[in-house]
Amino acid sequence: QLQASGGGLVQAGGSLRLSCAASRSIFSALNMGWFRQAPGKQRELVARISSDGSTNYADPVKGRFTISRDNAKETVDLQMHSLKPEDTAVYYCAATSVPGTWSPRNYPYWGQGTQVTVSS
Repeated sequence: QLQASGGGLVQAGGSLRLSCAASRSIFSALNMGWFRQAPGKQRELVARISSDGSTNYADPVKGRFTISRDNAKETVDLQMHSLKPEDTAVYYCAATSVPGTWSPRNYPYWGQGTQVTVSS
């Protein structure tokens, strides 16, 4: 139902754009999030965008990442700039009908994950 793409290998300071395509007709009503999980660490929400377009970011990515959505195309993107080695992780897009939640437990719909590796 969610298909993530756009990961890859980039040098520190570089940029990547992740995209997530949804196959649900109710996409516009869903709150979307991008999570990441580094080896040995818990999955964390880095950015979310509500059904009305309001956005929130985790502190480590503020000013560097931008989340956006296109309801007509049923896609949500994560533009990442000034990437750091600590941004290395598998990135997942997820969807929920629950507004304002940061917990992955409240997101029932998940994409397959895409690897982002930032070299120093």
